[in-house]
Amino acid sequence: MAYSELIKKFNRIREYMREFYVYGFKSREEYNKKSARSYDDERRRIESWLGENMQFRQSAEGKNVFISIDSRISAHNPLYKAWKTKSFTDGDITLHFILLDILSAPEIAMTIQEIMELVDDYISEFDHPRYFDESTVRKKLKEYVNEGILISEKQGKVLYYRRAAEGKLYGTDTLDFFSEAAPCGVVGSYLLDKLPSHEAHFAFKHHYITNAMDSEILLTLFEAMHQKKYISVEAINRHKDKISENYIVPLKIMISVQNGRQYLMAFAPRFKKMIAYRTDNIISVKLAEKCEQFDELRGKLNSMLPHMWGVNTQSVSGKRMEHIEFTVCYEEYEQFIHNRLEREKRCGTVEKISDCESRFSADVYDASELIPWIRTFICRITKLHISNKELEKQFWDDMENMYKLYDLGGADAK
Repeated sequence: MAYSELIKKFNRIREYMREFYVYGFKSREEYNKKSARSYDDERRRIESWLGENMQFRQSAEGKNVFISIDSRISAHNPLYKAWKTKSFTDGDITLHFILLDILSAPEIAMTIQEIMELVDDYISEFDHPRYFDESTVRKKLKEYVNEGILISEKQGKVLYYRRAAEGKLYGTDTLDFFSEAAPCGVVGSYLLDKLPSHEAHFAFKHHYITNAMDSEILLTLFEAMHQKKYISVEAINRHKDKISENYIVPLKIMISVQNGRQYLMAFAPRFKKMIAYRTDNIISVKLAEKCEQFDELRGKLNSMLPHMWGVNTQSVSGKRMEHIEFTVCYEEYEQFIHNRLEREKRCGTVEKISDCESRFSADVYDASELIPWIRTFICRITKLHISNKELEKQFWDDMENMYKLYDLGGADAK
């Protein structure tokens, strides 16, 4: 079968992009989900999108392929190119231009019969005309109505179609920022394509580009939340390589400021509790019936946010809430340490107990979520207390092991 760059279903593109980009380019031998031919086809497809961002390095094991993106040069997410690659049949292309030419102005409204007559007139001009039946044209019109390209409206019992009016585009700075920083930023990228090329004024120190592949999933989740509906969601557990399906109420999208990961916060009737899904682990989303308790459930989630450091809503120790606090010391000229605590405290509180000491404290559902952040203050921590004593012991045991590793004295600050 000949290599074809265009494919119809984006979920396949998303799967391959994860395999090749997020989890690293695999060699021909490592890629065992498909045949060697499929590996070559998918690698070439990705290279056709990301060629200027791909690098090659020869090693003893062979040629290593990786993607290198310099944010000083690439102002926009290169993974959006995957969204802008779509396959069309000859009929799709032909109908697209004919229909949009027929309905070229918003004030022109026509019935399906009037449109069919004009389509036949267009087609008859070709040497080898390909005629379309009414059912095919009607489906294409319905597709464009769903996409917002056309508008359908009834006058009596007759359905008319007309071109949707073009909206006013935002300024380039707004679109430049939205396309790179917002969920579903690919929408901003599409709008930027309609504007003349320009110099971007933004550069991002932490640019989380892989979220681009989850845009379709996010769009469906936003639609479900807007309509206050249940959803059926398929998600993969990558540790167990197992796919599960659950019936849930989507309530909020949360984005990590540390790693850029996007999470869906939802209520699962089956488990009677709030749960979190990483959006890059969600395979598919299907809308179901309306949830009458949506506002009540979202209100419950909002009331839990003041005690959530991350996305966990259940205590590991089994208690409803866990208390955690620690004290750091610093020199008089190092007030930036206190400022950093204030800036990064999230749901916690910061108290300055002396000119050179500050105390952080918080009551959270899962204190273990704070440990990676607390470790960044090692060598300044003078006191640490966690109500979950098992977690506190683990912290100090890790410190002891680190001291032994570097042949240093024990960890005394307890």
